[in-house]
Amino acid sequence: MKKPEQTHSAKDQKKSGKEIDVDQIDLDLMKERTTDLPGLIEYAHSVGGFSIIPTEDGMIKNKAINAMQEQTEQQVKQIYEQMQLLAKQVQDIQKRADVSLQIYQAEIKFTPTIGQSYYLYETENAKKYLSMISPDEWGKRSDEKKFIAKVKLLSDHTWKIEEDFS
Repeated sequence: MKKPEQTHSAKDQKKSGKEIDVDQIDLDLMKERTTDLPGLIEYAHSVGGFSIIPTEDGMIKNKAINAMQEQTEQQVKQIYEQMQLLAKQVQDIQKRADVSLQIYQAEIKFTPTIGQSYYLYETENAKKYLSMISPDEWGKRSDEKKFIAKVKLLSDHTWKIEEDFS
């Protein structure tokens, strides 16, 4: 029987006259020049291929896109902060309206003056009343009531909470 001939690549090596020395191959360099996305490398990736060099026009557009993205992110952040401020203002107005409703449902034995501070209390039987007397001024009788808030009458006849103890 005839001996099988050498593999095809070995034949090619003999024809070209060049032997490949595996120890001379720089695997790290080959790894750097290998990619899953050949369209992104700056040199030709196949025989007959051509390199793609970014043009000045492409660089200008890239800078413009980056600047546009940065600007829009900044504007979105600014709008978000404004939304947070508006949400807090809505909460403050709702709280003011709730307190105002509590005060107008409470017992008031005097006519409140705009711009003056008053004190909202709750008795043991859950009755609320508005007073001109602060918790410090009550003395011994302060045990009979719970201090809820120090409030100020505003010109729109809502009440601003100056101190909240509820």
